Amino acid sequence: MNTAFASKYGKKLRGVNLGGWLVLEKWMTPSVFEGLAATDETTYCAELGVHAEQPLKQHWNTFITRDDFVWIANTGLNAVRIPLGHWIFGPDYPYHRSYGNMTHPFVTGGIEILDRAFTWAEELGLMIVLDLHAAPGCQNGFDNGGIKDVCEWHTKTEYLEHSLWVLERLAERYHQRPALHAIEVLNEPRWDVDTTLLKKYTTEAYRRIRQYCPADQVAVVFHDGFRTFQAYTGFLNTPDFDNVIFDIHRYQCFERKDIDSDIYEHIEKSVVAWKNEADALIQDRGNWSIVGEWSLGLDLKVVSLWADGPFNHALEELDDFQQAIAFRGYAAAQLVTYEKYLGWFFWSYKTETTPAWCFRECVERGWLPARFN
Repeated sequence: MNTAFASKYGKKLRGVNLGGWLVLEKWMTPSVFEGLAATDETTYCAELGVHAEQPLKQHWNTFITRDDFVWIANTGLNAVRIPLGHWIFGPDYPYHRSYGNMTHPFVTGGIEILDRAFTWAEELGLMIVLDLHAAPGCQNGFDNGGIKDVCEWHTKTEYLEHSLWVLERLAERYHQRPALHAIEVLNEPRWDVDTTLLKKYTTEAYRRIRQYCPADQVAVVFHDGFRTFQAYTGFLNTPDFDNVIFDIHRYQCFERKDIDSDIYEHIEKSVVAWKNEADALIQDRGNWSIVGEWSLGLDLKVVSLWADGPFNHALEELDDFQQAIAFRGYAAAQLVTYEKYLGWFFWSYKTETTPAWCFRECVERGWLPARFN
């Protein structure tokens, strides 16, 4: 076994998300959606019907390849976070009205792509965090949740149960794979989903995963659901629960106060407010938290295709040199804070649209370090 997988418990994670691969996001790969009205993977598959299979499988086979895993490993990163849809195992999943007259619109075969990712990761010493990114009925109303402008995951027992079933199947399938480091039970459930329901779901997800994955080998990850960490004080703590990781996502381009900030304010927030938050969170939960998503993105327009303006941002009046050093400063400010945590994952490895959200391009432009070990 690759020695990279020894003593995984509590291991420091420095990684990157493989977003836009097994869960489509239109802003990341607009070429995949060219000529379509679709806004997400659900409407993509429903609109194309049987004609979705060929282009989507081509995307799976070309967007992320073994060469990309090699490049990631060569930078010194030690982990990848892989977003998955609830359809990863194929039918049978609950029907949603967005499927139209198709009972099961999603293209099958993604699970074989995921199997291949495990093989590559194990050859190269990369750990994998599996992330249930898109749940039935959609848990947040975002395109990345599978159905834009729909948030109904929490409203039907069959949606909750199918999510748990997928997590259990993932645990069963991959628990003996050395690269499996963690399973995240749900990405970014919306702020208005009841906290009590989320806690009940997360506790049951922990139980299902632990049927196959012992705590000394595989972590269980849960996202903060856009609420303060104090909402989870004492939740899933030892000794009754072990190897549980709390996930927060940190961006500065979605709220008006951040959008109107200059680069100095962005940097200050990263090294003062977010550093203080890290200290408080670690005091509350111990060093069992990660920043599961972050980027250098400051321009809302490129990442949210349906957002209302104005689309001002901190770098728009800077020349190329000034933008480059601003990105370097913003990157360093975030990293010096995120290094306090158990780990972090940049969003994302690759996009077609914007360098500030593309880890590889950020490294190649010198905005991020060339090495991470």
